[in-house]
Amino acid sequence: MTDQKPLAGRIAVVTGATRGIGYFAAKAMAEAGAHVVAVARTQGALEELDDEIRSAGGAATLVPLDLTDGPGIDRLGGAINERWGRLDILLANAGILGTLSPLGHVQAKDWDKVMAINVTANWRLIRSLDPLLKRSESGRAIFISSGVAHSLKPFWGPYAVSKAALEALARTYAHETQKSPIKVVMVDPGAMRTAMRAQAMPGEDPETLPHPSEIAPDLVKLAAPDFERSDVLFDFRSKAFQDFHAPA
Repeated sequence: MTDQKPLAGRIAVVTGATRGIGYFAAKAMAEAGAHVVAVARTQGALEELDDEIRSAGGAATLVPLDLTDGPGIDRLGGAINERWGRLDILLANAGILGTLSPLGHVQAKDWDKVMAINVTANWRLIRSLDPLLKRSESGRAIFISSGVAHSLKPFWGPYAVSKAALEALARTYAHETQKSPIKVVMVDPGAMRTAMRAQAMPGEDPETLPHPSEIAPDLVKLAAPDFERSDVLFDFRSKAFQDFHAPA
């Protein structure tokens, strides 16, 4: 029955919803009962996702939006407010890899694009959607991070810096909302069979990596009303929650 689904009646924004983790998370959240507001750049890919969601008995609203369009993100919040008056789930999944090269060789336009999508767009999403999340009885904000935010691998500079900044952004939001029903969690999916991973590691056998559909059930659990932790990092590989610590 619909009322037994873990996300029944909930409204969920998923960014980067047409590829990789975002695609399978959007499908899983819809199957779990959420109405998915699917955000991605390509209308055609969004329509394909919508077909998949509808064929499984779910519902979605399609939002073709480039996340470098700040006013567009603002309009998204306004549209959700007009239709539902609240938001229950934000899955901030969209991100780009950028250039893999020494920091001194990174072009300014490439640096700016990584920061715009991986950091600034997520701040803008918080700015636009925070009032709506606060109207939910159990708002959940999930941000997809990466292990390179901590390992700081050589030549991964723009991506690593952006993910470290994203974690600082999400943690600040967690601290600001600690007296509210909102829970904020970061997720490290690890190496996964995605187009981004293939771009970064073209010689790697993708069959040795987890499929992005495998993390979707965990993201549904993190988005559920009974998930009560905040300001933690969920490590998909170990299925463990990690707390953050200041340097010794």
